[in-house]
Amino acid sequence: MKLFSNIKVFIVVLLYFINLVFLFIPLSILGLVCYLVPVKFWRRYFKCCMERLYIYWVKGNYFIQKLTTSIEWEITGLDQLVYDEWYLLIANHQSWADILVLQRIFNGKIPPLKFFLKKELLYTLPFASWSCWLLGFPFMHRYSKKVLAKHPELKNKDVEATKRACNRFKEMPTTVANFIEGTRFTKKKHQLQASPYHYLLRPKSTGIGFSLAVLGDFFDKILNVTIIYPPQRAGLWHFLTGDIKKITLHIEVIPITSDWLGDYQNDRQFRINLQNKLNQLWEKKDKFIKEVKAKAIVRQMQ
Repeated sequence: MKLFSNIKVFIVVLLYFINLVFLFIPLSILGLVCYLVPVKFWRRYFKCCMERLYIYWVKGNYFIQKLTTSIEWEITGLDQLVYDEWYLLIANHQSWADILVLQRIFNGKIPPLKFFLKKELLYTLPFASWSCWLLGFPFMHRYSKKVLAKHPELKNKDVEATKRACNRFKEMPTTVANFIEGTRFTKKKHQLQASPYHYLLRPKSTGIGFSLAVLGDFFDKILNVTIIYPPQRAGLWHFLTGDIKKITLHIEVIPITSDWLGDYQNDRQFRINLQNKLNQLWEKKDKFIKEVKAKAIVRQMQ
């Protein structure tokens, strides 16, 4: 059985890789042309072509998933979305499968998702990370508290990187996606954080704060997405092998009112208020996950 799973994962990964290479070749050519052409109109045109390639790439991944998995999808809130709007998407984070899930669900419903990614991925995920870089995904350094204590000036580098990335998103409708817990959920991280939630890590306000500061006048809504996998089946391996039989997604659409906007960098009270808002959203999200999991247990017992 294990051998069969290994063979299946190898085939699925190979299909994903082939689809990625088909994206990367024309994407890199367009990226080079876009860099060399000084005329603003044509640069915008080539960037639109690159965005279209991204959509086709996600569609290719969708067909691979249709061939290799049989997942039951339970989704609420998808009917409230409009394609030609700017969105700020926040979600809980459990595995690399989250990215594939979000891309599949939102592709064609809202502008292509641009995730905040760790800069280290540029050297560890060839083709995938390079494609994301060409598409304008923001890459961030993750400095430890110990490093920042010795070099406080490094903190500003992430701030400036966030601002530069968000400024580029003003050119066309975009969905900025941020896993605001900052890392994937594990029991060990949950214990180290002393997280007050059962199924979530503590949310962090930095990324969303600077995104709102730069693009607040452009964003139409915040999408608060909750992803729920079956018990012990949240990993990318489970997704690739087809072990995940059901995924639940709940999309909460939040209007961006004036209390979401402010000077995150210089206004301490605004930072506190924003963090409190996220804490409340995460408390509500945690309760929802608990209810869904409890209902799933009841169904299994019947």
